Amino acid sequence: MSISKNFLKTRPSCKVKFHLSESEAHGASEMYLVGDFNKWDDTSHPMKKMKDGGFSLEIELPLGQDIQFRYRSNENVWLNDPEADAYVPCPYTDAENSVVKV
Repeated sequence: MSISKNFLKTRPSCKVKFHLSESEAHGASEMYLVGDFNKWDDTSHPMKKMKDGGFSLEIELPLGQDIQFRYRSNENVWLNDPEADAYVPCPYTDAENSVVKV
């Protein structure tokens, strides 16, 4: 799993690329990025399946925010990103959410 950030010079935002390798995706055929940015809609941001079996998605986020997120597979398995900037307790389950700071 990896997160890369590209801070834009022309707008107060950052392009953030989220990537899962094939092994991190545990053989899933579909993966979704879910979080504060899409009001936790678990189907609105499908990740692109790469030729190597991994998944990737780039989104633009506003600066000055801590955005909570998780990955969800088509098998309804929820994953955190080990390279997240931080982790916070999830208020709905006995789990943590990943955080990306932009």
